[in-house]
Amino acid sequence: MTHFKYIIFSSLLFTACAQAPRQPEAHTHAHVEPPVQEEEPAVVLPNVELSKELLYQYLLTEIASQRGLAGLAAEASVDLAMKTRDPRLAMRAAQLAIQSGQMDKAVDAIKVWREIEPDSPIAMRMLSAALLRSGRLDEARQELINVLQSKNANAGQVFFQAYQMLVPLSDNAAALKLMRDLAQLYPRVAEAHWAVAQLALASGDEELALNEVRQARALRTQWDMAVSLEAHLLQKNAPQQGLELLRAYLSKNPEASEIRMQYARALLEEKQYKLSRDEFQRLADESPDNPEIAFAIALISLQMNDLQGAETQLNQALSKGKKDQDTVQYYLGQLSEAKKDEDEAIERYRQVKGGEHYFATQLRIVYLLNKRGQFAEARQQLHLMKATDNAQRVQLVLIEAQILRGANKHAEAYMLLQQNLRKMPNQPDLLYETAMAADMNGDHDMFEQMMRKLIQIKPDHAHAYNALGYSLLDRNERIPEAMELVVKALQLAPGDAAIMDSVGWGYYRSGNLDESIKMLRRAYAANPDPEIAAHLGEVLWQRGDKEEAKRIWQDSLKANEGNAPLLAVMKRFMP
Repeated sequence: MTHFKYIIFSSLLFTACAQAPRQPEAHTHAHVEPPVQEEEPAVVLPNVELSKELLYQYLLTEIASQRGLAGLAAEASVDLAMKTRDPRLAMRAAQLAIQSGQMDKAVDAIKVWREIEPDSPIAMRMLSAALLRSGRLDEARQELINVLQSKNANAGQVFFQAYQMLVPLSDNAAALKLMRDLAQLYPRVAEAHWAVAQLALASGDEELALNEVRQARALRTQWDMAVSLEAHLLQKNAPQQGLELLRAYLSKNPEASEIRMQYARALLEEKQYKLSRDEFQRLADESPDNPEIAFAIALISLQMNDLQGAETQLNQALSKGKKDQDTVQYYLGQLSEAKKDEDEAIERYRQVKGGEHYFATQLRIVYLLNKRGQFAEARQQLHLMKATDNAQRVQLVLIEAQILRGANKHAEAYMLLQQNLRKMPNQPDLLYETAMAADMNGDHDMFEQMMRKLIQIKPDHAHAYNALGYSLLDRNERIPEAMELVVKALQLAPGDAAIMDSVGWGYYRSGNLDESIKMLRRAYAANPDPEIAAHLGEVLWQRGDKEEAKRIWQDSLKANEGNAPLLAVMKRFMP
């Protein structure tokens, strides 16, 4: 009879299991060193005779696995491994058990493997991982200690692998505690402090994370990963320190491209655009065919209003084959708008065929057509657009209503808003705009009904209180109630100039001219709007300060030539 150990099992080429687990990714973009290759001890195979029963059980396992019956395959494979004591089958059993989520069976299989090959570092690591996934943290801790203490263990590499195993745990605090327990045994291993820092960050303990990563850096001064993590931790509360750390490291390690990328991004976050662009340009010089870097330089150039530089880089990103061509075309359209070349902008926007900017791009086309007075074309473009949710549907309706008002079709705009409000009766923005259209069309009862419904739906909607209150004040009706509404609006939005104007006008309607002027001055200082100027001038005139009133009106008219409300109030008092 053929011995079991001489059978060729093609399915036992366990590439994924036999390799060391890949290095974990840091929270930042620092380079991760390749894993140290560990030599697996020579495999001692059992001298087991291949019986019909074993062959049947093996074939059953493989067929079940191929047909997706992972649970059955795992159960049969674990039993086969125990019978044969073959380490290859034990590894296969562990793999199948892990794939089927049967972690207890995986632990059993790996323990068999460990009994057969007690010095196998792969078996040790797999057992640690299986115990962690099954929630047996105390046992996992001991296994990780065993791995660290094994004769061929590289402690730094083991801490990387342990970190990778602990990251998926839902209990961040437990993962951190376990790692700290292990790290205390190896205070001179930089990777141990780095792993603790990463898990501390995941647990929200940034102070511990910063302390630990600095210990890692003290042990390995020229280590990209530790520098990257420390700079990341400093970014929120001490960004200049983080920038200085990255800059100093790059001065000694100019070839550290991942650190340079982090430095460029950090400068961008701090709005140091020129320095950021310089760093991205250096990266581009090192990688001239990288379209993503060209794209980043282009966006920074746009921010700096360097339109020529932005256009050059965007075209480079396009020519170098940036995967997201739609995004590049979108920003080229933005660039054309900045150059005030509307024809080119529309043409660029029409090149966008999809992606995250597609909806915004179509809206820009509508805006440009409407701006040029092409109202019919703008509406046609809107009707071609497909909304993906109610928020987008409301946005399209509101834009179309605005186009209709711009074409002096107020009644048609009101009808459009009403029709869509019946379809989406509780959409706050649609309800607000329809109410305002009702007020503009003289339907004050409907306006009030809608605004009160909006306040019921959104009790913190400051502009609903303000609109309702100001409408009453403007018609000089129910002044005490109107005043309560605008004061409530100001409590919800204390810095809003339009609401300050309403409150000031309310004081005027109430006969309190001094308080009215005080509030209107605040509003005008916050926003020198011509309508606020009209109100402030009127109250000043009524109090007898006619020269100041004239000056405010005239100054505002110079800045807002032809403004109808301002001209109307000036005509009333200075015919």
